[in-house]
Amino acid sequence: MSAAQPTTAIDNERVRVTTWTFDADGANTGPHIHEYDYIVVPVTGGRFTVTEVDGTIHERQQESGVPYAGTAGTAHDAANLPGERAVFVEIELKR
Repeated sequence: MSAAQPTTAIDNERVRVTTWTFDADGANTGPHIHEYDYIVVPVTGGRFTVTEVDGTIHERQQESGVPYAGTAGTAHDAANLPGERAVFVEIELKR
């Protein structure tokens, strides 16, 4: 698998805003734990496999422009499905 490309636009004491670009089939974030509550705003939409810490795998569909929220402590790896270029903006709420 290749790595998804993060580009951080803002990182201050209140918020971190990162654009994640998944260009290659199966590009992934790598296993990680979210330190803060967060909001994801899909730019392109796309389909992902999400692998939880316990090995459970499920598919997630993102729709362009339709945000969703996640909570601190969430642990997973996200990878785009073959044939699916995907871009989303992640907004981490530090306080």
